[in-house]
Amino acid sequence: MSEHEFEPVAGLPERLPEGERMLWQGTPDFRALARHAFHIRKVAVYFAILLVWRGASEIADGQSWAVAATAVLGLLPIVTLGLGLIALLAWLTARATIFTITDQRVVLRFGVALPMAMNVPFKVIDSAELRLHPDGTGDLPLALAEGQRIGWLVNWPYVRGGRRSQPMLRAVRDARGVAALLGEALARHSGGNSTVEPAIRDSGAAPSRSTTPRVAAPA
Repeated sequence: MSEHEFEPVAGLPERLPEGERMLWQGTPDFRALARHAFHIRKVAVYFAILLVWRGASEIADGQSWAVAATAVLGLLPIVTLGLGLIALLAWLTARATIFTITDQRVVLRFGVALPMAMNVPFKVIDSAELRLHPDGTGDLPLALAEGQRIGWLVNWPYVRGGRRSQPMLRAVRDARGVAALLGEALARHSGGNSTVEPAIRDSGAAPSRSTTPRVAAPA
């Protein structure tokens, strides 16, 4: 039995109220989650530096190149295991996650060992931002209205830290399209008073006036 088989609707803790419509559901891309949430590339660089340092230390101690190579190769299983565990954790996290956008709210269901659901009604969302990565995936942080708070630790990795933590749809596939859909839903909910700026900030690029998107909703 799956830990989520109790759900009346996949990704939702209960059936939607009458009149509320589901607009979109999706799951994170586990590769993007591994890169941007679990920082697997940074860990790989750290391990690479460690391997170079180990080999260089052997050479500096007067050992032959063969001995240095053997010392480096002896660490490879540990490096492979470490990176594999990070990739596995990212895969399990993505597999246990479903993002849902309705015409009234955003719902994030996640949790590998302890399933959780974060319900974010449109009425408490001040704005939404899109951070687009080069592979087309992206993150959508949701800035909450004043007085609304969420815990960082219990909601990681679907939260952006800072002075006030923000719920975040992370490693979303087709992030540009999902951001447009969310912006339209927020605009309809607020009676057409919201604005959606179409420009996108690519990951790693310096933000500028033409590359910072915001999906704004009135308080």
